[in-house]
Amino acid sequence: EGRLVQSGGGSVQAGGSLRLSCTASEFTFEDHDMAWYRQAPESQCEPISIREHSGRESYADSVKGRFTISQDSDKKTGYLEMNNVKPEDTATYYCSTRVTGYLYSCSGQGSVLGVWGQGAQVTVSS
Repeated sequence: EGRLVQSGGGSVQAGGSLRLSCTASEFTFEDHDMAWYRQAPESQCEPISIREHSGRESYADSVKGRFTISQDSDKKTGYLEMNNVKPEDTATYYCSTRVTGYLYSCSGQGSVLGVWGQGAQVTVSS
């Protein structure tokens, strides 16, 4: 069973930039999709960006034009580049191989339907 280990996150002022990383072990994104989700307090787990293993990418309207999903050429590490961040981007961000819609919670998903990273807090101040 593989793992996803996240890094990055932290605090940033509105209008700034931040990059989140997601490194896979025991598998690569060559044959797995990669999705980024986020969950703010009192909110659902929101899917915000997907990169299918075919290379097709998609973004939620809330981040389109500001966030970019990418991967290293070796397909072991994926990234979420966050630009022009807003206070409403404040949330815990998760990467996963599971591609789905909104979930009640990003955490505690287990690994049967996909691998999840441990989460990274992003706080945007105005």
